[in-house]
Amino acid sequence: MHTNTNWLIRNAAAILTGLCGDQARHAGPDIRIVDGRIAALGPLTPEPGEQLIDARDCVVYPAWVNTHHHLFQSLLKGEPQGLNQTLTPWLAATPYRFRGAFDEDSFRLAARVGLVELVRSGCGTVADHHYLYYPDMPFDGAAILFEEAEALGVRFVLCRGGATQTRQLEAELPQALRPERFDAYLADVERLVANYHDPAGDAWRRVVMAPTTALHSTSPEELRESADVARRLGIRLHSHLSETVDYLDAARARFGMTPVQFCAEQGWVGSDVWFAHLVKLLPEEIRLLGETGTGIASCPQSNGRLGSGIADLPALEAAGVTVSLGVDGAASNEAADMQSEAHAAWLLQRARKGERAQPRYDGGAFEGGADAARIEDVLRWGTAGGARVLGLDAVGTLQVGQAADLAIYRLDDPRYFGLHDPAIGPIASGGRAYLQALLVGGRRVVEDDRIPGLDMAELGRRSREAVARLIQRAEAAA
Repeated sequence: MHTNTNWLIRNAAAILTGLCGDQARHAGPDIRIVDGRIAALGPLTPEPGEQLIDARDCVVYPAWVNTHHHLFQSLLKGEPQGLNQTLTPWLAATPYRFRGAFDEDSFRLAARVGLVELVRSGCGTVADHHYLYYPDMPFDGAAILFEEAEALGVRFVLCRGGATQTRQLEAELPQALRPERFDAYLADVERLVANYHDPAGDAWRRVVMAPTTALHSTSPEELRESADVARRLGIRLHSHLSETVDYLDAARARFGMTPVQFCAEQGWVGSDVWFAHLVKLLPEEIRLLGETGTGIASCPQSNGRLGSGIADLPALEAAGVTVSLGVDGAASNEAADMQSEAHAAWLLQRARKGERAQPRYDGGAFEGGADAARIEDVLRWGTAGGARVLGLDAVGTLQVGQAADLAIYRLDDPRYFGLHDPAIGPIASGGRAYLQALLVGGRRVVEDDRIPGLDMAELGRRSREAVARLIQRAEAAA
């Protein structure tokens, strides 16, 4: 995956680094890349053998790090039966109903569509929570995901999902929803670690222990053993948690405690653990997550689409939780790219705080929530924060010695005209900026807003045909 090409990025209009405070911006205007790593930032002079990238009127960000996705759902966008449903009925209406309709070809195509969408937003690292598993699967989804990520040139973290027990709503559904045996699940995790996992800080491939939901997909005893096995193997842990109030109700009814307390009892908290969503948390749960250094993959667009709510990211970060961003599956997020996700995170954190404002005559102390999240905060969550929860300490920031994972956005669309601060454009203005270049490990993945060798029209045609076949198969199985 690495390249020996040396680059000099010249004359950037702005550089955001993914770092905190005064280090959040760098004056540049140039960035030198040698052997896949950042060698210098500042006013630089070209050296022999360097390839030049003209970044005039462009903004440079670290490449986004997406910490929670379900790539197979990329062919399930806007599915009508689930479009206006909340989480639990949506699960039955869309992802569960279509699980058995996927074959090897449609799964590979879905992965490709999702990865292409992410790459075109400037994403260089993708963590996919791959839970499409059932006994006697006819294809190896994990191998396909790694292959498709490698073909595009992005870092890929496989969060090996799956269920060893089912929710009631799955009980009468067919083979594609039957649970795995726990010993088979663990054996496959060990196989994947042996075949793919790289512990390096700039790894191209990682494997994570990731039962689909900590409350519903496995027993407490199995959850505890999965944590022990993961730590023995030296891999991280991930799952869904507290996406809706149903998690609070289920944990109270079954275990007499909160969802986070339950996870802590099974060893599922710590700096090697991150959860997707964490929308519905009690104050004591936020404290526990912070004290243990547990992370979050916040998915604001999916949480908004399903009506689940808005995670309190400033409170979580203040407590000590590492915050990152994920797009979640495209079946609950029809804009499953990191630029859109960052834009939503910026707006929704402000809206969340503003919702709590009260008039002064009723004890209110502030008018609105515009100070809840800065552009630099959102960028840090979506880059450095993501790298931290994934354990990729050589990725996620623009500083000397780090892997050369960076996105160069050209702000040539009217939505960016008139900006007093071009640096904020790719997040604040919404939409998808023209991607002058995306480098991952110093390799140019996108050039002049195009992925070399990709026929976009053909990908669109194949996707439309695949959606039609998926609908036919799902209807035939109903």
